[in-house]
Amino acid sequence: MGCSGGGAANNSSPNTAPTVFITAPASGAIVSGTITISTSVSSNTTSVQFQVDGKNTGAAVTSAPFSYALNTTTLSNGSHALTAIASSAAAQTTTSAAVSINVNNSTSAAPTITITSPASGATVSGTITISTSVSANTTSVQFQVDGNNTGAAVTSVPFSFSLNTTSLSNGAHVLTAVASNAAGQTATSAPVSISVNNSTLVIATTNLPSGQVQVSYSATLQATGGTAPYSWSIVSGQLPTGLTLSSGGVISGTPTTAGQFTSTIQVLDAAAQTASNAFTITVSMTGTMPQFGHVFIVVGENQAYGTTYNSSNMPYLTSLANQYGLATNYWADTHPSIGNYEVFTAGQIFTNDDGQTPSSMPLSSDNIAFEVQQAGKTWKDYVETKNGCGALNSGSYYVRHDPLQYFTNINTQSANFVCFSQFATDLANHTLPNLSWLVPNGCDDAHDCSVGTFDTWLQSEIGPLLASSYFQPGGDGLLIITWDEDDTSGSPSCSTTTVGQGCGGQIETVMISPLSKLAYKSTAGDPANFNSTYDGANLLRTIADALGVKTSGLGGAATRVPMADFF
Repeated sequence: MGCSGGGAANNSSPNTAPTVFITAPASGAIVSGTITISTSVSSNTTSVQFQVDGKNTGAAVTSAPFSYALNTTTLSNGSHALTAIASSAAAQTTTSAAVSINVNNSTSAAPTITITSPASGATVSGTITISTSVSANTTSVQFQVDGNNTGAAVTSVPFSFSLNTTSLSNGAHVLTAVASNAAGQTATSAPVSISVNNSTLVIATTNLPSGQVQVSYSATLQATGGTAPYSWSIVSGQLPTGLTLSSGGVISGTPTTAGQFTSTIQVLDAAAQTASNAFTITVSMTGTMPQFGHVFIVVGENQAYGTTYNSSNMPYLTSLANQYGLATNYWADTHPSIGNYEVFTAGQIFTNDDGQTPSSMPLSSDNIAFEVQQAGKTWKDYVETKNGCGALNSGSYYVRHDPLQYFTNINTQSANFVCFSQFATDLANHTLPNLSWLVPNGCDDAHDCSVGTFDTWLQSEIGPLLASSYFQPGGDGLLIITWDEDDTSGSPSCSTTTVGQGCGGQIETVMISPLSKLAYKSTAGDPANFNSTYDGANLLRTIADALGVKTSGLGGAATRVPMADFF
């Protein structure tokens, strides 16, 4: 497609959803007569349906420029919302952000205006907002202090003005506002008297912006009156974890935990005056995991990031990493294998003794399969070699590489623990469960054989999955390929039972889905972890959020962020 709305269209793959933005009119504009709604769309857009207040304006526009002439005389005076829905050849659709317009097709009557705040007689300091109530045919408002214009007229709703009273002398001042309509008629509000007092120390900042986990944060508190310099401190409550307040009033850092955090902040001036206010900062998760109907995970054994990614021995996995998404900042949790598999399933490390078996160490703690069951969803553990199950290559079955076998609170019937050959059958019949745990034998997962063997196994067993409808446009599959640990990193005694310490070394983790940012190389991580890296608890949180199941009982995953930056 070509350009639209006066701006160049965004480049977009045919397999991704289109994008659309309304470029004109601007949000808050006052309009009359016939106006043109203009858009900027991605190159894979084939049509745009325009809407007013959620209702179609007529047939969709099917050629560039994707714009529409709207006769506003068919609308009532007042506020209306414009939206545009872009469609692609693959029938994917995206709705633009809404643009609010104020229709004014009546200019015969003079405008009316009243200053609604501050109240007449109010004592004010610092920065205040002058708010008004105006008639529907108002097109601009000129604010005045003591009969002098404050600057350019305000030409969009809400007709308000932010006045810094520190530019005024202490004492009485008069506020007025002059409203104009499209016909050039004007009306002046009744005057409002205020008393400016900036000698009293006050905190001028009224609220603090929200933040996001993993994203750096900075906000500067402002005070007026009193005697400089000022000194700031927290007298009760707390800032979000990861943030600090300097004596100069700067709040900065990187939030590490989501939630609402309230604190009372005090300013002290050179004359020992104080003022304090309560502030709340809301910290949200970084990004939101999309929902997937089918999640698959397969784990390789004992290889460092540098020996697998871009390795000539692993061309297939490297091609997947380069085509879809690669975590460049992911570290395993511990040594040896078993502890990492426990983190993948339960978010905690129960033991680092690879000799433990389901009979010697039965586990009843919360785990991902249990939460999948509780949510009414399905799971299967597809296993190579165990109990006579066939395999691509001959190799030993290691139960420590098959973590779901240890939990006693999940279904243990043969319907859940099946031979790997069943995977191809379920794929062909389109009957795969919501969660598929894929367990190669000790040769095919590179524990006893070369990394090239694992690469060949992936191409043979995973290739058909990626070619299926689960991973085509519109599919709902998410595949995670990772490794348990880099067994050459750290020291042999690096066997912590605390997740997020990076003890297991840097490993390659690849994320594949129809919703992936293509060719994405993630440098993100979790501030709660070693060097702000991702780890097994983040991977578990990703699986749980992708399937929409509870995480409160999943150990470290309950407070870790999902790997949502891949989508």
